Amino acid sequence: MEKRLTHTDKRYAMQLATIFLGFIVFGFSENVKGPAIPRIQFDYMLNESQLGTLLALNALGYLIACSFTAFLTRLLGVKIVSMAAFGAMVASGVLICLSRSYPMFASSYFFMYIGNGMLEIALAILGARVFVKNTGTMMNLSHGFYGISSTVAPLVATGLMSVTIFSYTLDWRGMYLVMLSLCLVPMVSAWRSSFSGDDVAHEDRVPLNVLMKDPVLWLTVLILTFGVVSELAVGGWLVNYLEKTYAWSTVTASGMLSAFFLCFTLARLLLGPLTDKIGFVRSLMIAPALSAACTFGAMLGGEGLAFLFAASGIGIAMIYPTVMALIAKRYPHGSDTAITFTVTLMGVGSVIGNYAIGGIMEGVKTMIGAETRAGLLAGLQAGYGFIGLCAAICAVFSGLLFRYLRKRGQLI
Repeated sequence: MEKRLTHTDKRYAMQLATIFLGFIVFGFSENVKGPAIPRIQFDYMLNESQLGTLLALNALGYLIACSFTAFLTRLLGVKIVSMAAFGAMVASGVLICLSRSYPMFASSYFFMYIGNGMLEIALAILGARVFVKNTGTMMNLSHGFYGISSTVAPLVATGLMSVTIFSYTLDWRGMYLVMLSLCLVPMVSAWRSSFSGDDVAHEDRVPLNVLMKDPVLWLTVLILTFGVVSELAVGGWLVNYLEKTYAWSTVTASGMLSAFFLCFTLARLLLGPLTDKIGFVRSLMIAPALSAACTFGAMLGGEGLAFLFAASGIGIAMIYPTVMALIAKRYPHGSDTAITFTVTLMGVGSVIGNYAIGGIMEGVKTMIGAETRAGLLAGLQAGYGFIGLCAAICAVFSGLLFRYLRKRGQLI
């Protein structure tokens, strides 16, 4: 006889749809900007400084959203907040499409990053509440969907900007409208879902001032910050490093970056069960150490070992979802607050870290000789070496966390 789905099965299916589709549209929303930025810069005649200011303001909007989403979740519930996050993304797409002046566009773009920040926190909270079994596997799997959409987003965006409908070319404004309108799909699944946790009594929730006294939370912040700095910096600096160090063409260097993201995505899709088997903290010791070893091996081994740059994605991919799984298990009644606190501080730290990479490159280049080939190479190696060092520091803090929890019999 055909087995009928129970109410519980249907509920879990809708929860999975909301989370997985949410990560897909999140990846699109964050990574379609690459092909759009040059066109935006041309249309509004922005110089590099103005463009940098625009992106910095957007990062600020993202951090602001991270800071208040947990409060809204406690006040309204994660279902309403997740729907609001998806709705904000759709609304920002409409506003971007309608913008004809730079102030309106900048405001619309800022609003999009408010929605982006809300969405990241909402998805993390949803994952913490839904994935109570095989948490490491499911966290990595869900973040794997983010990796897939991030990989194809620039290609899809480039294609859409050249599409013509009824004599109207979408260009970057229409592209943003189409891509952000995809958020309607997980918004519907969120509306049809129900999520546990909103019914937890206020007095049973762990308050922030109690969480902040736990050394584990602070170690988690440090692990996540150094891990994410190393993760995000590869996308910004790898192509530049390969082009200037080995005189690779842009196509060849970009192919290595694509290989990095392929390793990154496959690791999240396939290696999640390993984190459940060996433990989250052990995984956090091994994964960044592997990434650091690959990065330094690629740098020291020269062009012949450049493939290790791509392989470093295997280790660095595991950090963010494994930290989210650790938080979900460590703070079952305070995961929303702990996630918001951790991700907000991580955002601040990652901004500082990425500025540091550029500063190290420029400082070493100037010290050796700003106009010389030797100075350029030394600067690039120092800056990219710092990316590997961040992964190594992440592994060190994970080791400290492992020792702290093992002494207390609290290993997860």
